Amino acid sequence: MNFVLGIDGGGTSCRAALATVDGTVVGRAKSGAANIRTDLTGARSNIVEAARQAFIAAGQDPDLIPRTPAILGLAGANVGTYRQQLEAILPFSTSRVETDAEIALEGAVGSGDGAMAILGTGTAYMARRNGKSRAIGGWGFQVGDQGSGARIGRDLLEQTLLAYDGVRDRSPLIDAMMAIFRDNPEDVVEFTTNAKPGDFGGFAPKVFEHAGKGDAVANWIVDKAVGDVEASLGALGLSDDAPLCLLGGLAPLYAPRLSARYKALLREPLDDALGGAVQMAARLFARTEAAR
Repeated sequence: MNFVLGIDGGGTSCRAALATVDGTVVGRAKSGAANIRTDLTGARSNIVEAARQAFIAAGQDPDLIPRTPAILGLAGANVGTYRQQLEAILPFSTSRVETDAEIALEGAVGSGDGAMAILGTGTAYMARRNGKSRAIGGWGFQVGDQGSGARIGRDLLEQTLLAYDGVRDRSPLIDAMMAIFRDNPEDVVEFTTNAKPGDFGGFAPKVFEHAGKGDAVANWIVDKAVGDVEASLGALGLSDDAPLCLLGGLAPLYAPRLSARYKALLREPLDDALGGAVQMAARLFARTEAAR
């Protein structure tokens, strides 16, 4: 029996799914981080380990890895030459590295037209029309990811310090934040010294929670974030009949706050990003593998 591999790698973990050439998954596995921009060597190691474990989970021999083609959707593949560097050192029979957004779109809407927005710690958007894909965002917390959990958390900390200094009015949300940091603005600053995007993003649910209670600061932050999300969706130029899928941990919090234009397009995703990688692998490699 011939197989294909789907790989979904990000900043915290790498997932692999082994499937038959018709896309039926027979084994799944998970390993460590696989962001190829931040750690190419480590990402390669975790990708291979996830693939090896997926073969074992399927009751198959991992020695088949060099005979198996793979589609890999990986964080960091949208910049530089990292994808080409990785493809050159992977052990699969054929390795095709895509962005994590590409496989997320494939999983969400299939191979046809449509769009998806990843709304989590970071943000990324992609739409496909007449077979051509266009991506927006995914540039990272420092210079992008508008509307992300990380940016929402950063905005909250900024507003907290502004309120402490008397530049902005306080609110219950600000009071709750100051309590977390022992009413000491220096602790807020110290937190940011080594905080990662996920640390900032941890405050995002609190902002949405307080926005639901009418908190003025929370609503200002959320309204700004919704505006950022809709600006990106607007830049995709979506048609009125294109399905739009929201993915990521903040998706359920954003969905009810979108304007009527985008609410009308919302659909449940067909599958997740790993499923998208498997579907893409089956679609692209099925004929090759069946001919063996």
